[in-house]
Amino acid sequence: MEILVCMKQVPDDSVEIRLGKDGQPDLSQAESQGNAFDTYALEMAVRYIEANGGAVTVLTVGTEDDKACLRNSLSVGAAKVVLVEGSGTDAAGTAALLAAGIKKLEAENGAAFDMVFCGRESTDYIGGEVGEILAETLKRPFVTDVVEVEPADAKVVVKKELESGYLKVESPIPSVFTIAKPNYDPRYPSVKSKIAARRAKIPTVAQSELALEDGALNAKVSHKAFLEPPKREAGVLVKEADAATAVAKALEILAADKVL
Repeated sequence: MEILVCMKQVPDDSVEIRLGKDGQPDLSQAESQGNAFDTYALEMAVRYIEANGGAVTVLTVGTEDDKACLRNSLSVGAAKVVLVEGSGTDAAGTAALLAAGIKKLEAENGAAFDMVFCGRESTDYIGGEVGEILAETLKRPFVTDVVEVEPADAKVVVKKELESGYLKVESPIPSVFTIAKPNYDPRYPSVKSKIAARRAKIPTVAQSELALEDGALNAKVSHKAFLEPPKREAGVLVKEADAATAVAKALEILAADKVL
């Protein structure tokens, strides 16, 4: 079983990020790391091949700076990593670059990847669109919000997360899945694996080497500006000692603000 995981490098989402004077997010205090849902996808892929055999390849779109998440992927179980140079102007553009990179790798390998995993969304833009567009571009079966994958005869059975529970779905292969949070966390790399990953040479595919359709990278969505959420106004504290008086006071305030 050959699994490809799409990885994106994003700012650390545990750091509060505000807008700078130029109106852009100030990322100076946020270190770059692999997108959380993509790391769940990688862990799921590695666990699958450890149990059933195969290998995991990790692909990311970006620049030389984005190799950090690829090195970390090598240290936690990926057999191969590849950087596709470029930047999607929007989700469709990113999916186009990923699809072209996947097709190039498959042509070199002489076979399609059995499964392509994407995180359900990225923690920076939280669009949740790249996986869907990628599946459509590759013309492959697709299931969202997968939290478990099991092998079956010439297919796989996936557990899909729903708001009301879970759904088991049979899918032929090759296929594309977006991965939600499973019931385990990504593993930590060992010192030995980190040193080996740091020394590894990461293959780079130039955008000029990809078979991209005309207009594939043209933005379908335009970005106007970043806006911070409005600050919450201070509330009114009712300090009446008697409960009935406090309720009456609260109703009076609500009526004055025309809430009631």
